[in-house]
Amino acid sequence: MITPSPTLARRQTARHLREVVLAREKKRGLLIAFEGPDGSGKTTQRKLFKNWLKSEGHDVITTKWNSSALVKPLVKARKAARSLSPEEFCVLHAADFRYRLENDVLPALWQGQTVVADRYLFTALARDAARGLDLAWLLDVYDPLFWPDMVFYFAVSPETSGKRIAADRSPSYYEAGQDVTEISDPLDSYTQFMGRVIQEYEALARIFQFVTVDAEQSIFEQHRVIRELFESGARRPWERRNQKVLVEWLSHHPKLVKV
Repeated sequence: MITPSPTLARRQTARHLREVVLAREKKRGLLIAFEGPDGSGKTTQRKLFKNWLKSEGHDVITTKWNSSALVKPLVKARKAARSLSPEEFCVLHAADFRYRLENDVLPALWQGQTVVADRYLFTALARDAARGLDLAWLLDVYDPLFWPDMVFYFAVSPETSGKRIAADRSPSYYEAGQDVTEISDPLDSYTQFMGRVIQEYEALARIFQFVTVDAEQSIFEQHRVIRELFESGARRPWERRNQKVLVEWLSHHPKLVKV
């Protein structure tokens, strides 16, 4: 009996895993991302949307930005020391994102759950690009990319964002972008930095075809629009966008390779 070469064996395994991914398409869950600047109301809308999905019979979980038990404490400590460079900020958030993707998001999707992300990788792309990092470099840091089925982008002006934040608290050092603006007043720095972030978000919205929601509208009207857009949205097959990530993930979880 001829034993396949290691290269051929890997190719056969990858081909089999791609077939498994294709077969799972009808059973898998959906990934919906809520994006936008602070103060845009996306968290409020995400909560309303999650409750509505549950009422419609969906099994729903939430994943939040910078929330992994593995990386979040390190980010918090480095922020407190104000010792994060833009590159380090990016790499730490990328590690947090990858950890949550592989341990929370992909297992839930594979089991058919709907995952609602309160900010996704586009948060990193917008904020890091606003800090002067090159978008192509950022995409390499997050490669291989895993794309949501739908991205809701909550559009507001920098002024509206700043007013909503200032109504409750003063922006923190990194939230205000003081590490790059060097403006001493947190709110002034926030308004300037958020202007940059929103410019990046707007560019990403065009490139990646976000569903834009006018976040200046009432909470009720936004929720109504989101429900309608979700129900009429097109489903993006895994095999087109996310196959590379899924094949790699499944190769480390052989027990899940069941159609």
